[in-house]
Amino acid sequence: MCLGIPGEVKEVRPDGVAVVDFGDGVLREVDAGAIQDLKPGDLVVVHAGVIIEKLKPEEAERIARTLEEFARELEKRAEEFEDLLRLLVDEEPVQREA
Repeated sequence: MCLGIPGEVKEVRPDGVAVVDFGDGVLREVDAGAIQDLKPGDLVVVHAGVIIEKLKPEEAERIARTLEEFARELEKRAEEFEDLLRLLVDEEPVQREA
């Protein structure tokens, strides 16, 4: 299994390198040689520093929603794990709003 990360192309250089924003505000250089007709504003999937796919806007939105749901579930599980650890060391669990 591989993990591709979606991002937005900010710049395409003549040497086959693209500058991509993955949503965290940090711009990263990636290999854009495998994708033709790439331009700023395109939404892409990057794996291991290489753009492997150009996304349609609806695909990008679906991926973004899925990643947000995944992040929420991870956060929930982390809170449950913290509560379990507190119980194991005889501390009161934290009361959280639903």
